[in-house]
Amino acid sequence: MLPATTAAVASNEVNKGDVLATARVAGIQAAKQAAALIPMAHPVLVGNVYVNFTIAETSIEIEASVDTIDRTGVEMEALTAVMVAALTIYDMCKSIDRTMTVEGVALWEKSGGRSGSWRRGDGDA
Repeated sequence: MLPATTAAVASNEVNKGDVLATARVAGIQAAKQAAALIPMAHPVLVGNVYVNFTIAETSIEIEASVDTIDRTGVEMEALTAVMVAALTIYDMCKSIDRTMTVEGVALWEKSGGRSGSWRRGDGDA
């Protein structure tokens, strides 16, 4: 995104309202609805959902973390949270910056579930 866009987000000067607060709520809601949105995803009892942002000069990094007590992982819930948060930022800022892109979405780490723990860079398959 343009530097002026990140500045507007950081200073809460976007006409539609508080972009990051809205994107955080959207991401949390999305994590809880992943199974309804992704046909082959299993419904999972979602515990905590954290959605955090890091603002740089021309980007906003989004990180989501999801916890569950279920026997499966919650990768899809976390990835859905990130994507919906990103789309919310885009929606709220599109009137001032149509050059924005959403890119680089990836799973970085998981623990639990049938396949156990995994971290990007630790013998990626």
